[in-house]
Amino acid sequence: MSAKKLLLNAVLLLGLVLAAYLLYRVFSRYSLAEIRASVERLSESRLSAGLAFAAMSYLCLTVFDWMGLRYAGRPLSYPKAALASFTGLSIGHNLGFAALSSGAVRYRYYSRWGLSGEEVARVIVFCGATVGIGLASLCGIVFVSNSQAAAALIGLPAAGVVALGVGCLVAIGCYLLMTLMIRAPLAVWRWRFKMPSFPLAVGQIVVGTLNFMAVAACLQQLLGADADFMETATAFVLANVAVLLTHVPGGLGVLEATVTALIPSASIGALVAFRVIYFVIPLLFGLVSFALSEIFLRRRQRSAADQTSHERREAQPQSP
Repeated sequence: MSAKKLLLNAVLLLGLVLAAYLLYRVFSRYSLAEIRASVERLSESRLSAGLAFAAMSYLCLTVFDWMGLRYAGRPLSYPKAALASFTGLSIGHNLGFAALSSGAVRYRYYSRWGLSGEEVARVIVFCGATVGIGLASLCGIVFVSNSQAAAALIGLPAAGVVALGVGCLVAIGCYLLMTLMIRAPLAVWRWRFKMPSFPLAVGQIVVGTLNFMAVAACLQQLLGADADFMETATAFVLANVAVLLTHVPGGLGVLEATVTALIPSASIGALVAFRVIYFVIPLLFGLVSFALSEIFLRRRQRSAADQTSHERREAQPQSP
């Protein structure tokens, strides 16, 4: 095994250990009966709203890929983009290192439809950038519009929180200006990237922000009276930063630990329901989608091989 693979496996193992420790810290305060009772107290209306906002988030994520394909110069129909995006991300969100794990699944789909490895990489980079833009945008909106509450939540002066929020929004504004002014590809180490068009950049900001607002709304609906939307969005932004830094699969333990640290009144049942709704249920659908598509592909390849073999036999000269 190469040193790179050993290092990757070691990082993944450390992430899983960290996740187990954080989950223990979060859930050890409750008995199984208390967790079950907390889940059962969630109303059907809030569970339904949580499901709807989770679905809205995954819908936004499919648009990421649809736009990314246009950025890569290889536009595909929305159903194809949605299939590759949802299947890849529903699996990648749970495995960790989402850009790599979901990227491998996306490559499996997009390569069938004629995209090269470089073009798939462009799609993945575009989607990754959209995630960062959406997170920065929500951070800027929350910190500027609700600086006092955010300051109390994270323990920073209100002026510092506003400065962070303004910095995020200014960075996004600079990104938009760059898409208007820079035409030559940008060189980053050995990689060269072209800036997206202005309309695509606007789409990144709008859809990226809507995605994170939908996830925060999903969590807030499940938390109910324990937290308002701005409070939940602030905790969610910080939890996502922690998840991105640790690369723990699915943010397992990191998200729960961050939210309960920032919102002590958060119901453990709400956090369990959020993980099931946003991670587990999409994973089940994604695995089924991937399995069915693989079965369909193999059958089509077998049928094509049989047809080719039949045509070759027909083309052979008949003996007298």
